[in-house]
Amino acid sequence: MAEFVNVAVDAMDGDNAPVETVKGAIEAINADKRVKVFLVGREPVIREEIKKYTYNEEQLEIVHAEEVIETAEPPVMAIRRKKDSSIVKSMYMVKEGTCDAFVSAGSTGAVLVGGQVIVGRIKGVERPPLAPLIPTENGVSLLVDCGANVDARPSHLVQFAKMGSVYMENIMGVKNPKVGIVNIGAEEEKGNALVKETFPLLKACPEINFIGSVEARDIPSGVADVIVCEAFVGNVVLKMYEGVGAALIRKVKSGMMSTLRSKIGALLVKPALKQTLKSFDLEEYGGAPMLGLNGLVVKTHGSSKAIEIKNSILQCIAFKEQKINEKIKEKIKLED
Repeated sequence: MAEFVNVAVDAMDGDNAPVETVKGAIEAINADKRVKVFLVGREPVIREEIKKYTYNEEQLEIVHAEEVIETAEPPVMAIRRKKDSSIVKSMYMVKEGTCDAFVSAGSTGAVLVGGQVIVGRIKGVERPPLAPLIPTENGVSLLVDCGANVDARPSHLVQFAKMGSVYMENIMGVKNPKVGIVNIGAEEEKGNALVKETFPLLKACPEINFIGSVEARDIPSGVADVIVCEAFVGNVVLKMYEGVGAALIRKVKSGMMSTLRSKIGALLVKPALKQTLKSFDLEEYGGAPMLGLNGLVVKTHGSSKAIEIKNSILQCIAFKEQKINEKIKEKIKLED
């Protein structure tokens, strides 16, 4: 049998752990025979959960970790002190090569710190960004950065564009992906100091297909394949996406149930509508990979359900098989 893609999964962290985490892990291994999951956390708790499921035992292993890093804990201190936590133990499994990737719904701060301090950055990468896929009319775009680097420099954003282009071309199959920088207008002279300094650098970069500024209202239409910004802006864009999407779904459902006629119409359009709404559900696209590390780290929402955990695990397969880290190394090496 071919070698597994080994994925460590933080079984203890997140609002719905371990129930949804374990369920998502089981669904992932049942969906794809190429992946092996290492559930990391308190073994008695995990064993009690997996009793509910049928699965190929060769594809699942439990790694005991007694401690849990809470969301409110200072990330640096938690990483240093809680060596037997599910996050730290998983990170070391990636660093040492036992696992190819790590998926967690836990503390964003701890995951970011652990990724840089334990797993480590690829040589030449200045700041690893979090890069989630977001749905658009044309499919998906990659939002880089959505939460890792609030105070970014122009050189960071140029690297975000390069790494994002590698991801979209090799994972999503987008040839010569279009790169745009988030701005308050389409004109080159608009924007804050960071955007104004970064724009000419992106424009002069031969390794990317830079199309210029992108306004927030144009992102859902799929005007660019890679959306570049610093993490403050990116996180606002992502949270607005989530909020508006959830509100629209509630309004559509409410409207369809308002009268007898609308209820009859709802029955007729339900299959098509369900498929359309599913395509705009962020959980369908997995978590946000932290690009530019020596191993893959994927951060999912703290409130992740099984579907997001499952898809986050499955996205690790393509990441390894397409040798994304090796391609990022080559892209960054061109800067030297």
